[in-house]
Amino acid sequence: MHVDLNADLGEGAPHDAELLTLVSSANIACGWHAGDARLMQATVAAALAQGVALGAHPSYPDRENFGRSEMQLTPDEVRADLIYQIGALDALVRAAGGQLHHVKPHGALYNQAARDPALADAVADAVLAVSPGLALYGLAGSELLRAAERAGLRAVAEVFADRGYRADGSLVPRSQPGALIHDTAEAVARTLRMVREGVVQAVSGETVPLHAETICLHGDGPHAVAFAHALHAALREAGVALRA
Repeated sequence: MHVDLNADLGEGAPHDAELLTLVSSANIACGWHAGDARLMQATVAAALAQGVALGAHPSYPDRENFGRSEMQLTPDEVRADLIYQIGALDALVRAAGGQLHHVKPHGALYNQAARDPALADAVADAVLAVSPGLALYGLAGSELLRAAERAGLRAVAEVFADRGYRADGSLVPRSQPGALIHDTAEAVARTLRMVREGVVQAVSGETVPLHAETICLHGDGPHAVAFAHALHAALREAGVALRA
């Protein structure tokens, strides 16, 4: 059994270098919610040095709110915004001698595309325009993955190690109780169950089926590194290999 372990990096957190020793994929902020050209370049170099797969982490133009505010943009606007961001990171990756592996939208864009087919299609179309060889990471069971499949892209189903789920398979909004799992042991146990059994318990108590191909490890929390070590060790002990 194997799974990908990814982290959102290049967002200004001080522990990116250590996280890169524990994950198999990195989603690098493209400057619109966090980061800038120099931080993108440095993160690319650090990830390549660790043999970690490189992904673009584009967002809405919402630096003030870290990309977590929902927006109502047209499909053409979203397509242009994403091509711009993915293309910038792709150029930095190529300049460093690497190859871009995947795209994972950030924050509100990710969550809206998970439930809005038209927005999901715009995201997938932008990824396809940059390169049909890129994978698209999206919430397991979401419209974003269905859009990736319609576009002929490799769709990668993502689960979240430290987030609460609702009965429909969506994430509990950060503004609501149960959105974040703070207890490390509980989060690790939930993640192992998602990987091995393909289910997660919703905040309302239901058992929700999902497919886990990649696990998101948030890199911006105060205990991100400690949790990353615990999750990495638990997966290894369970016989789950880590690879992009």
